[in-house]
Amino acid sequence: MIQYLKPMEIEQRSFEILSELLGDRPLDPENAPVIKRVIHTTADFEYADNLVFSPHAVRKGLKALRAGCDIVTDTQMAKAGINKGVLSRLGGTVHCFISDPEVAKEAKERGITRAAVSMEKAAALEKPCIFAIGNAPTALLALHSLMEEGRLSPALIIGVPVGFVNVVESKEQILTSPAPYIVARGRKGGSNVAAAICNALLYQIGR
Repeated sequence: MIQYLKPMEIEQRSFEILSELLGDRPLDPENAPVIKRVIHTTADFEYADNLVFSPHAVRKGLKALRAGCDIVTDTQMAKAGINKGVLSRLGGTVHCFISDPEVAKEAKERGITRAAVSMEKAAALEKPCIFAIGNAPTALLALHSLMEEGRLSPALIIGVPVGFVNVVESKEQILTSPAPYIVARGRKGGSNVAAAICNALLYQIGR
């Protein structure tokens, strides 16, 4: 039966339905808003099992956002999906360097991906950053290398690239990193998931 709802009621009803479908599955109260937001975005209940959180990753992400941190993404799609109004009110902005001509030039000269060079460029930002990676496993690999070299200390890594080549391996590498993380284990993910996780954090602070 078609449900005739006002625009403001659609999201509320969607969350009611997904909560009903989750049933009595136990979710950590701290992580539940993130898990539910990702399921709401994807209609994929496997994320209730696939999302892995380092201890108090959500709490640390919220603290960083309230302190005015920036967000770095690996795609323009993820950047577009993040609620920049809330982030701006907190003093932060979203960066995506994937289309930067200098990044493209350097990547071509070095024979590596633009995503990897983008992370190196982001490491030069003066503010603490949350890294939301939804597409490129090479971005996660670069983040791991930058942390090992002592050039970067992310406030939070959202590691949810989708695909087949180095996707699983790059995520598993982040699970061993010292930075707080939220990772979608396995091959699933995407820019929409990265944006959804950012928004799940931002919406706990304001709308």
